[in-house]
Amino acid sequence: MSETQAPLYQSSLKSLPFLHRGKVRDLYAVGDDQLLIVQTDRLSAFDVILDDPIPGKGRVLTELSNFWFAQLQGIVPNHLTGIDPLTVVASDERAQIAGRSMVVRKYRPLIVEAVVRGYLIGSGWSDYQKTGAICGITLPPGMQMAQPLPRPIFTPASKAPAGEHDENISFDVVVETIGAHYAEQVRDISIRLYNEASAYAATRGIIIADTKFEFGVAEDGHLVLIDEALTPDSSRFWPAAEYQLGSNPPSFDKQFVRDWLETQPWDKTPPAPRLPADVLANTAAKYAEALRLLMVKPS
Repeated sequence: MSETQAPLYQSSLKSLPFLHRGKVRDLYAVGDDQLLIVQTDRLSAFDVILDDPIPGKGRVLTELSNFWFAQLQGIVPNHLTGIDPLTVVASDERAQIAGRSMVVRKYRPLIVEAVVRGYLIGSGWSDYQKTGAICGITLPPGMQMAQPLPRPIFTPASKAPAGEHDENISFDVVVETIGAHYAEQVRDISIRLYNEASAYAATRGIIIADTKFEFGVAEDGHLVLIDEALTPDSSRFWPAAEYQLGSNPPSFDKQFVRDWLETQPWDKTPPAPRLPADVLANTAAKYAEALRLLMVKPS
């Protein structure tokens, strides 16, 4: 990943039909049944897209997703086509998407966030303090912040419209939303993916506290892993060496940004404050460190 390449806040491809711009990803049509996903360097915090991109972030998300798709394809197929993204755009657009894009098959997405938690933190910790449960799953009394759960649990969330917060939902709501057949498959596959990824990450000194997956359905009805997988944007990665029961460990993601924003006189509605150079640099370094630890084999 070149440090000299300028951050990409927003792609501007003309050679493909533009479809959608999300918090991080820009989508383009490749024929009738494929998509080009461009991972920009945009960052959202508190569901607001910030004006300052994080250098190299999109390349980290792309490289890590490709890595995990390959690692986990024995559990569930994914949406990758194997097509080189540089071959589907005009030659003068290749530099814009190099290292930060993938050509994927288009599937019908299931409208649920498949969240798996292995540790008691974040919104799960908040729910537990209020009710002793997460998404209707009762947990033992007296647990502490960041404590490992007795076993990983499936704690789904609704997919909220842009600018709104996802909300934790019960498994019964998932069944009502996508049907029992798919709900059970999504739950069981998600936990298998989490367990395998967590075991691998542990050998690299990283705890995966929780993560979320997204699934699509193929024409023949089978489930496919889509979107991204096990990146700092979709997961809570903790350095195992700094983990301490009862406190919120530092994470390999945008926590630097969140922490800084919490010190600002800002009501968490657009526009967000502009980020200082040191916050941008520290956040970029965290993303890059997660990539290095997970993908580079120890010597």
